[in-house]
Amino acid sequence: MRRAGAQGLNRHKFEDRLRRTLYWRLKKLGEFRIHGCQSTIYVEPLDPAISMDETVEVCRRVFGIVAISRAAVCEKDIDDICKKAGEYLAPLLNETRTFKVETRRSDKQFPMTSPQISGEVGGYLSDLFPHLKPQMDAPQVTVKVEVREEYAFVSGGVIPGAGGLPPGTSGRGMLLLSGGIDSPAAGWMMAKRGLDLGAVHFFSYPYTSMEAKQKVLDLAAVLAQWSGKLTVSVVPFTHIQNEIRSHCREDYFTLVMRRFMMRLAQEVALRQGCQCLITGESLAQVASQTVQAIHTTNAVCELPVLRPVIGMDKEEIVTIARKIGTMDISILPYEDCCTVFTPKHPQTKPTLERVMEEESKLDVEALVAEALEGVERITLG
Repeated sequence: MRRAGAQGLNRHKFEDRLRRTLYWRLKKLGEFRIHGCQSTIYVEPLDPAISMDETVEVCRRVFGIVAISRAAVCEKDIDDICKKAGEYLAPLLNETRTFKVETRRSDKQFPMTSPQISGEVGGYLSDLFPHLKPQMDAPQVTVKVEVREEYAFVSGGVIPGAGGLPPGTSGRGMLLLSGGIDSPAAGWMMAKRGLDLGAVHFFSYPYTSMEAKQKVLDLAAVLAQWSGKLTVSVVPFTHIQNEIRSHCREDYFTLVMRRFMMRLAQEVALRQGCQCLITGESLAQVASQTVQAIHTTNAVCELPVLRPVIGMDKEEIVTIARKIGTMDISILPYEDCCTVFTPKHPQTKPTLERVMEEESKLDVEALVAEALEGVERITLG
């Protein structure tokens, strides 16, 4: 597997984190030998019963890996290399017409040069598969041979990896996770940039159902396949919403509610060692996502708030949701607390002073403290 680039003196930290991540993600499948050399990580199962299809599927979702190649292990003997290439790659080569062979020879003691190895393997495959034609420029298949200190490896075909940076190399962030399309996509995007994720969800039972809560946990479970283990902090929000409805003007309901969410998310984030908040807000998509509305919610935060989908339209976000496997869950008909008591005519150009005036009708500190006492934590992945 090829690793994503890591710069300067921090390179070894990125590589170490990536190896540790692979170890923990693959542990459920069995024991592996995982080691790295020259921008490549080798993942070798120690039990022949381990499914390589499942192994590849796990590795495909680990951020920091650019590409994955399944390879056959050979003795460091040109006859064995040729034989293994023909046997291992037969299903692939039977379905193609053009190929070339590329060789990397890390072990300089091997008695053949890289071009000599490529020529020998290429000639053997041409004889074994008469329909194949060598083509150096843009062949359908590139057969790769690597000769290293212990073994040689033969591979063909490349599976795209997740790219990005290894988990945790950029710090830790708290995702405000709803049951919609946008927030899981936002969390995935920031996990790809090396953030470890936690998640916070606001639950307003009985206004929102237990099915709505499970929907969010199902989204978190899919996200955890990419981000690694993910803890969801479920915050009871019913009392806060009832108080807002009882004391605040209707057109300010959503704005005051969002300020409570940001306060609570920040407190949960600080308790879990996060350095930032992450939201799925997209500019002007709904009334609470205008520039003025975002300003009023940002005002209660000390931590930076990252909004990776802020400039995307819905179709761009949907494309990400389909790619990562959350779309079908997000469109299930179970609504979250953001849809509770939605005003008919919400403020789209609020001033901070006016929002604070509405909020002053509430005992903010007591409501926040009460909600934090009732937090339920659920770990997935």
